[in-house]
Amino acid sequence: MALFPVISNFQYDFVLQLLPVDTDNTMDEVAAAAAHHSVGRRVAPRPDKVVRVRRQGDEQFFPRDARLHETGIKPMETLEFIFCDR
Repeated sequence: MALFPVISNFQYDFVLQLLPVDTDNTMDEVAAAAAHHSVGRRVAPRPDKVVRVRRQGDEQFFPRDARLHETGIKPMETLEFIFCDR
């Protein structure tokens, strides 16, 4: 377990945010942390959707149960958080 900084680029948000997460967090936990800082503040809630995570510019999402330390994501890398169907 180690604190790990990433940049959150949340869909429909106009603010990029520094997001401290843990290397043992799953992608769902990372998405929840990002949502905490965007949804209900500058982004409307979408309770019918799930938030998925991918590297900025990639088309493939990380598996929802993948742990951050398993993904090869580097500190301060920008991640996109996208609403998707369940």
